[in-house]
Amino acid sequence: MRTKKYQKQVIAVGITAITGLVLGGCASSGPTTETDAGQGEAADPIRVAFIPGISSDPFFRAMEIAATAEAAELGIELIWQGASDAYSPQAQLPFVDAALADDIDALVLVPTDADALQPSVARATSLGIPVITVDTTVTDRSELVAHITGDNVDGGSRAAEELSTQTGGEGTVLVISASPTNTTGTQRVEGFETTLASDHPGLEMLPVQFAYSQPSEATTILNTTLLEHPDLAGVFAVDGTSCTGAIAALNNANMVGEVSLICYDAYAAQVAELEAGSISGLIAQDPAQEARLALQYALAVVTGEGADAIESEVVIPNVVMNLANLAETREYEYAE
Repeated sequence: MRTKKYQKQVIAVGITAITGLVLGGCASSGPTTETDAGQGEAADPIRVAFIPGISSDPFFRAMEIAATAEAAELGIELIWQGASDAYSPQAQLPFVDAALADDIDALVLVPTDADALQPSVARATSLGIPVITVDTTVTDRSELVAHITGDNVDGGSRAAEELSTQTGGEGTVLVISASPTNTTGTQRVEGFETTLASDHPGLEMLPVQFAYSQPSEATTILNTTLLEHPDLAGVFAVDGTSCTGAIAALNNANMVGEVSLICYDAYAAQVAELEAGSISGLIAQDPAQEARLALQYALAVVTGEGADAIESEVVIPNVVMNLANLAETREYEYAE
């Protein structure tokens, strides 16, 4: 078992410093050690397990593409593994347990539940394995090296502003979220609800519904809501899978274009639906940058090279995409 060189050093300094420090401090072959004869030779590469929320989701696929490229650039052995059919702690925990038993040097984790994954973080740190959370996080972040995410409260607020503009600030709106314990989802709902209450009193928000990252469940939710509220003005789909299900429901009801639909994330399919008019606005994140920075931090904390430039929390801005600005914002479409 290789010796862990984990020293938790979390100092809030400029984000841009980490890339130069990390890239300047290691060669593509990874860290070197001295042999007994005093000659340098390449050591085994740093092994980093990266466990997404659900590997089949295009948001995490964009993360995987960026992480694979970044790992090759940094000389990291990347172990990418995760459930492909469900976003839940029950589906995710076996992958986390397998990673912690696999002699890894660092863990990058997208917790599917803030409380259910907390013991896994505690177990990792007790083994000397530094943990970085990406996108979502755990309730107690005191043992984390860092948390890297999009600005979810801001994203929800921007969705409320965009929906108000598109509906004229009047009518009933529905929010479909992932789950009540998903940290990114709760923050997006918080931003949406707060902005609606303070700045757009003409929009009435129905109780939040949860689709648990299942498009079919989101379709059912919106089908039922349209029956109960045929004058529904708008929908905010808090994650990409809920967006997919919402589009299907609007198509089923022949209400595409009549109900404004603001979705989170910018999958290729969603950008195409934006162009077609099924979606009226997208809140785009930068999953590629989240993945790249997570691996840079992992290498830095394990080797010590650039560890003083690690920030305990990094919040990456969002971009609002709509038909009016698509030419300028298309670059934020996720790689798949």
